[in-house]
Amino acid sequence: MAELLSWQIGDVRVTRVQEQEALLAPENLMHVLDPARLAAHREWLVPRFMDEAGQIRLSIHALVVESAGRTIVVDTCMGNDRPLPMGLGTLQTGFLEQLERVVKREQVDVVMCTHLHFDHVGWNTMKVGDRFVPTFPNAKYLFARAEFEHWSTSRAEPKTGDVNVDLAYGIAPIVEAGLHELVPARHMLTDEVFLEPTPGHTPGHVSVRIESRGQSAIITGDMVHHPVQLAEPTWGSHPDAEPERAIETRRAFVARYGDRPVLVIGTHFAAPTAGRIVRTGGSCRFENA
Repeated sequence: MAELLSWQIGDVRVTRVQEQEALLAPENLMHVLDPARLAAHREWLVPRFMDEAGQIRLSIHALVVESAGRTIVVDTCMGNDRPLPMGLGTLQTGFLEQLERVVKREQVDVVMCTHLHFDHVGWNTMKVGDRFVPTFPNAKYLFARAEFEHWSTSRAEPKTGDVNVDLAYGIAPIVEAGLHELVPARHMLTDEVFLEPTPGHTPGHVSVRIESRGQSAIITGDMVHHPVQLAEPTWGSHPDAEPERAIETRRAFVARYGDRPVLVIGTHFAAPTAGRIVRTGGSCRFENA
């Protein structure tokens, strides 16, 4: 059972609930434009974010945000009992048991999906009998309007390997239950937690910002998949829908948050998952907080 990781940002508590971890070759995720530069980053990447063989570590996890008496789940991983794209088959994990170490399903107030890819909407639903039903029956599921409208141009049919899988299993049952709400890319979840647009990976992608008692944090979503992209923001991820826009977003993110006391919580960063962007010479590195 994976370790629960938690951080306190003022009055706000954030807890990582991991579904699984993966190792893969860097070029299978990113456009590594200069292998020599990747090798130069090994000193701070190994062993937390890269293994000795040069494979990068990724984590798939949800983040439970407790703020102002509300419980918010940010991104819901891949989910069980459904065909997944990219040859991933069908999962059977103990994610819900892990989650219930932090919060009961029925006590979640809000589910916020940074975007609508399959590994961020999976546990929006769970299989009961032969149907997929909302996992969090008392929650309001929030989707950025631009993101929802972009993907809704595809028909929600369960075709493995297509974004329709994401819609059919993770989104359509929520809409049918009347639990969804479309929100702007800048939206307050509580007085301490709000959305900010970070487009490029998908057209309506958002990140989640936290400000409480003079302390700051940001949950990245897939604006950045791996810490090395903070040092090399031009190294785009293969799934980026708008590659040039994604690069612009990463560059702006590093310029804004580099060398600042802002806790960066990576949606796919392996443990320790959260840290700060530190400038070193002409580059950056990600250091544990």
